[in-house]
Amino acid sequence: MRCVVFGATGYIGGRLVPELLAAGHAVRAVARTPEKLAEVDWAGRAEVVRGDVTDHGSVAAAVEGQDVVYYLVHSLNQRDFADIDRRAAGIVARAAREAGAGRIVYLGGITPDTGRLSGHLDSRAEVGRILLDSGVPTVVLRAAVILGSGSASFEMLRYLTERLPAMVTPRWVHNRIQPIAVRDVLHYLVHAAAMPSRISGGFDIGGPDVLTYLDMMRRYAVVAGLHRRIVVPVPVLTPWLSAQWVNLVTPVPRSIAVPLIESLVHEVVCHDRAIADYIPDPRRGLTHYEEAIELALARVRRADVPTRWSDAATPGAPSDPMPTDPDWSGGTLYEDVREQRTGAAPERLWDVIEAIGGEHGWYSFPLAWSVRGWIDRLAGGAGLRRGRRDPRRLHVGEALDWWRVERLERPRLLRLRAEMRLPGRAWLELSVEPGEGGGSVYRQRALFVPRGLAGHLYWKAISPFHAVVFGGMARNITGASAR
Repeated sequence: MRCVVFGATGYIGGRLVPELLAAGHAVRAVARTPEKLAEVDWAGRAEVVRGDVTDHGSVAAAVEGQDVVYYLVHSLNQRDFADIDRRAAGIVARAAREAGAGRIVYLGGITPDTGRLSGHLDSRAEVGRILLDSGVPTVVLRAAVILGSGSASFEMLRYLTERLPAMVTPRWVHNRIQPIAVRDVLHYLVHAAAMPSRISGGFDIGGPDVLTYLDMMRRYAVVAGLHRRIVVPVPVLTPWLSAQWVNLVTPVPRSIAVPLIESLVHEVVCHDRAIADYIPDPRRGLTHYEEAIELALARVRRADVPTRWSDAATPGAPSDPMPTDPDWSGGTLYEDVREQRTGAAPERLWDVIEAIGGEHGWYSFPLAWSVRGWIDRLAGGAGLRRGRRDPRRLHVGEALDWWRVERLERPRLLRLRAEMRLPGRAWLELSVEPGEGGGSVYRQRALFVPRGLAGHLYWKAISPFHAVVFGGMARNITGASAR
């Protein structure tokens, strides 16, 4: 079958494409920024096209001639995510109907029978209804907590359990949850393409274990070889307060932690096993909780995480111009430019640059970076906890601490866009050139475009520290390459 995947740069979409290819399907991967997919393992085997689910023209072009439309887009990290998702789902539903697609497949969330739904779950349910009303046979798969290396739910569970040997928790840790391993989610998604055309409806999917969140933390500790965690539930911690704590302790920012926790306030357990009438369990059986944790931890320890929750979390529009573009002429642009020569070969200097961030740090004044990271976390930003997926190799579009890789020209140029909370927009550009007579030249540019008076004051306030932070960074990077 010919399958088009919206959300191919996201956590699930990035893993689904190779599974569809392995099953023998032809795949068209849609991304707002196709450059993000330039280096994925399956790039040469799938058709990659540019598209935005809020633009009917690009969506119509993407679904043209396709049998199955996978819709795996969710604007969770944006304040008006419900409005965006409603509009996008309507556009995709209309385009799929006009193109004569044979099937839409959507991954949503399990909704509880009672109680008021969180904004997150309500939006997921609304998108499912829009797609079901499209006139195209639609399968809505509904999952609770998805366990896999790099998923937001797994990262929240991992950091809370590993960092806190004792914790005070809200009442919702006693609510029942039916988690599912990401490989089982992919199993259902792939097989949904071949479901009979007469079938159109929603199906709950879950793993074989029903646990409380408290059980999940304690069992995680056992699998990870940690001492038993002491957990004291109290009634006063609201979902909002819980999210602030998650924001500080885990890499998951407040904007994502709030809707995730609001969903856990409800019991999220499969209502039935109707999906088994159309899609059999995997040959190995559904993955038990402990095995799912073992598989995820093994990937994390090997630095073999194919996609992460942060891959799709891009607050800025990817089409924003660089400050060097003509559109910026006449506007204010602050720059800090440093240049340093080294006897190290360009290839060696590049190795140091591409390995920057994460466990290697930023080569200058670690305390200042740490303090700025904590300030950003307190403000609800990314902070430094996102780290990096691979300790040595970067990819366009991936998160790197509080930056995102915007441009990568190996072995010459690395450009990072800041995703920290700032009164303006910022970039950091690191480049390498061969030196005359041998060695190499390192060039570093920090760019800042202020927003209003606060932006100008911010740059003036931090300027006295540039010599230490940026100057030290240039000297230490070149020094590391020489060593």
